[in-house]
Amino acid sequence: MTISKVAVIGSGVMGSGIAAQIANAGLDVVLLDIVPKDAGDDRSKIAKGAIEKMLKADPAPFMHPRNAKRITAGNLEDDLKLLGECDWIIEVVLEDLAVKHATYDKIEKNRKKGSIVSSNTSTIPLAKLVEGHGKQFEKDFLITHFFNPPRYMRLLEIVIGPNTRKDAVAEVVKFCDIKLGKGVVECKDTPGFIVNRILTFWMQAGVNAAIDMNVPIEVVDAIMSKPVGIPKTGIFGLIDLVGVDLMPHLSKSLLSTLPDGDEYRKIYRDIPLVGQMIAAGYNGRKGKGGFYRLDAKRTKMAIQLNTPSFDENASYKPADKPKLESADAGKKGLRGVVEHPDMGGRYAWVTLSQTLAYAASLVPAIANDVAAVDEAMRLGCNWKMGPFEMIDSMGPKWFADKLRAEGKPVPAILDKVGEGTFYKVEAGKLHFFGTDGKYHPVVRAEGVLLLADIKRAKKPLIKNASASVWDVGDGVLCLEFTSKMNAIDDQIFAAIHGACDLIDGADGTYKALVVYNEGSTFSAGANLGLALFAINIALWPQIEELVSGGQEAYKRLKYSAFPVVAAPSGLALGGGCEILLASDHVQAHAELYCGLVEVGVGVIPGWGGCKELLQRYGKASQAKGPIPAVKMAFETIGTAKVAKSADDAKDIGYLKASDGITMNRDRLLFDAKQKALELAANYNTPIPQEIRLPGPSGKYALELAVADLRKSGKATPYDVVVCDALAEVLTGGPDADPTKPVTEDRILELEREGFMKLIRNEGTMARIEHMLDKGKPLRN
Repeated sequence: MTISKVAVIGSGVMGSGIAAQIANAGLDVVLLDIVPKDAGDDRSKIAKGAIEKMLKADPAPFMHPRNAKRITAGNLEDDLKLLGECDWIIEVVLEDLAVKHATYDKIEKNRKKGSIVSSNTSTIPLAKLVEGHGKQFEKDFLITHFFNPPRYMRLLEIVIGPNTRKDAVAEVVKFCDIKLGKGVVECKDTPGFIVNRILTFWMQAGVNAAIDMNVPIEVVDAIMSKPVGIPKTGIFGLIDLVGVDLMPHLSKSLLSTLPDGDEYRKIYRDIPLVGQMIAAGYNGRKGKGGFYRLDAKRTKMAIQLNTPSFDENASYKPADKPKLESADAGKKGLRGVVEHPDMGGRYAWVTLSQTLAYAASLVPAIANDVAAVDEAMRLGCNWKMGPFEMIDSMGPKWFADKLRAEGKPVPAILDKVGEGTFYKVEAGKLHFFGTDGKYHPVVRAEGVLLLADIKRAKKPLIKNASASVWDVGDGVLCLEFTSKMNAIDDQIFAAIHGACDLIDGADGTYKALVVYNEGSTFSAGANLGLALFAINIALWPQIEELVSGGQEAYKRLKYSAFPVVAAPSGLALGGGCEILLASDHVQAHAELYCGLVEVGVGVIPGWGGCKELLQRYGKASQAKGPIPAVKMAFETIGTAKVAKSADDAKDIGYLKASDGITMNRDRLLFDAKQKALELAANYNTPIPQEIRLPGPSGKYALELAVADLRKSGKATPYDVVVCDALAEVLTGGPDADPTKPVTEDRILELEREGFMKLIRNEGTMARIEHMLDKGKPLRN
């Protein structure tokens, strides 16, 4: 059986979010909820309201608003017959066993034979869920625990019952992996599964240590974040994000099911301050504030944990921005942080030593192996390393010895690994340490290809300060950016030419190029720091050389004798977006956020972005003359329009209709490589295109539009300056004639001239400095 239609029962935040992600995957979804007492004529108003709410939400659950049309809203009294059309039914109702059993009774009476049923629970054991529902229900049932928000959180924890059909499990895993983009981790049927079990312990340990050691919450979050490879929210910022009022519920749920003697029972404590905050409506970001809040002047305030009793004014003080030597020590590795004697280092050791020891004590109880635990924590919490990878980074023997020296128990698996490590590379392949005391290969699913794995087995063909070129097999090379934020510079241009030289001179050994990396950002665009340095010492010839060098490198990609496939994920801005436009094909991760945003730093696209958009929009509006394409490009570039998904990028024109979208990040390189091989089989080098542009009359029309925006306050004085230079390029320059086509090289020349004119302007320097300092555009 193949899953082609899904039902979700329960349209709360999680249920509706799951439905949205299934719709994002291109499937029809049935979303059912109860009939409210005040239903009136609309008995499905709860489910319908959930869809309407999602269309207004930010961050958006839908990758494109039109995906909402794939969801059919209904109710649990009138529309149960719709379940008979569905291959998979996901229950996301209240965490109440009686409510779930009543829901399963309705499902059983209406579902079709062979359909799969799963629960999104993270608190109720599977055995209790299936109790009393018959052997066939047990065979068709499993737990699928999504994380919120379902679109953005990659982890899916699954729990399989002793009688669950293997083919049902295989179909759900395949669907969630390929269609929904999830990293699927199998867990044991234990309280909190993997992530909630460890994360709740970590937060409790962290709060306890902060109170006991009198560590300000700003210090806690400064050290328990980037320095240790954890998101910037830290501990108290994370509690504010998920909800202060959720913490007692998580604790209560765990305590009701954890075995006697579990370490969490020993460290758990009821914190009066938290109860007082909740009673006063300080539930975190969704309420008046939480451990952090903003005062009337929008100043960030931080709670003082040693406050005698909660007071919405007296308990807070302006939040500090602590500078910790221990945080800087994190650049040398995790051990550098926890060994540091300052307050941050001592706090980090107390919190992490408890958490990592706890995680180690839970294997194999919560998962079959350490690799599953690490994968779950990385995907479910966005930690850079899982618990066992953290222990490896410090040294398992060092960690175990330090625990012993403090009189703390050493978990059995930590004792067993001894002087070894939990991960090692053998014959170019990653292996993990098993509970049997042997090393086992980390097995990837079919269709998963990671550059990280290739790097373990091979050396780069080309390597410089900003890029590397790798042989990814079957005659395909991969160009990887390695600079900070994968910012583009002359070293990347050199790598582009180097990769092209390898393929051109390989006598058929190499036949295609993929541009890909595994950073969280595909490319943030040009290296602004380098540009600002050059401006400050008036290196104008070098700046122009950088612009022309980029144009030549991107032209070589576009007009090479072999196919070039770009495979972006995350941010692809400015020059990072232009490299997509120069590629034959883009195989994009669904979560792609791309755009030509150069106007935000006071310049215009200089590496072919103007040319490419003119050509794309020109093809779409060929019969209507040159003006429509120019207007569309002017609006897209002039407003720094950023696509909020790969789907959205197709609508804007950054991606072509024929470009591909991959839902699972781990499958992106494989999919891009397969497309490159497909194109290489019968590849023809593109022919440069000429385009008709309106010239001065068209520029005048654009200037009038900008003048109106300036009068209405929607454009700043310097916006007018930048847009004037942009208009000059897009309309073909002062000599353009709508009856005479303009060559690509002429448009590139205009880009270069416009860029160099703006880069000398103080307004542009102010925008670049502000972006580097504040991380957002200056509205000068």
